[in-house]
Amino acid sequence: MPLPRQNLTLIAAAISLASTRSAPNERASADLAAGDSARLVLLGTGTPIPDPERSGPAQAIVIGKEAYVVDVGAGVVRRAMAAAQRDSLPALRAANLRRVFITHLHSDHTLGLPDIMLTPAVAHRKGPLMVYGPPGTRAMVAKILEAYREDIDLRIHGLERGDANAYRVITHEVSPGMVYRDSNVTVTAFRVPHGSWRHAFGYRFDAKGRSIVISGDTGPSEAIVEACHGCDVLVHEVYSKQGFDRLDSASRRYHSTFHTSAIELGDLAARAQPKLLVLSHILFFGENAEEILAEVRSRFHGNVVVGADLGVY
Repeated sequence: MPLPRQNLTLIAAAISLASTRSAPNERASADLAAGDSARLVLLGTGTPIPDPERSGPAQAIVIGKEAYVVDVGAGVVRRAMAAAQRDSLPALRAANLRRVFITHLHSDHTLGLPDIMLTPAVAHRKGPLMVYGPPGTRAMVAKILEAYREDIDLRIHGLERGDANAYRVITHEVSPGMVYRDSNVTVTAFRVPHGSWRHAFGYRFDAKGRSIVISGDTGPSEAIVEACHGCDVLVHEVYSKQGFDRLDSASRRYHSTFHTSAIELGDLAARAQPKLLVLSHILFFGENAEEILAEVRSRFHGNVVVGADLGVY
């Protein structure tokens, strides 16, 4: 049965659309204790290829009691809860997930968007979810809310008596430059080349004297070199060059257009000079972690690690 018109109004009310041309300012909800610093938490280091050890792409910058999630692959909320419990990071409890930055709209980076929109609302999130992403994000959010309109209506107006404000989503479609700032952090978006995607971004987080750059999915790009430029942490996607060389020609054409080989990443990191290079979104192509590390280290002699789900840096 179709929902009454007044219930459809709920969906429209749930979407607050914001300007994309100026960086919004939001005051962090909690003051930071002295000595708090930004930490990178890997919530998912996988790819579209299902791997039980690696959830869909997602990471969080945690500063005190605040979390800033970048990409929302499958399983993101449960991975966040696991990190919250294992590492005593209350910012990553479901009810505290309030900010999301999306690099691009590939399915493996957004399958967890309904999860982070709805699960924390059920878990009594205080206030709306803020979503920052490329053009197309607003339409994706609207379609998700439409798909779940009956669920949302029942949770708010049924016996649960849920908080309607927790189900609101405020969407900002970003362009290059500063896209967000609060008392903890400044976030800057920059374009990256990801094959035929018209809009793909990386993000730089400057927080409490620490700089963290997230590449998103990308081919080799000087934009990442410029965004990092000696940053504390660079999280970058990668594929095994040795494994790539065994692929068929069509697969090689695809991956070389959309992604970055370990050799190319080593060259890039040698120019960007991050204090720590973290490999994520790893396409092994039959190789292992040590072999990929060796490829990167053949060109980059700094500190590099293979990221794993729930790693904290």
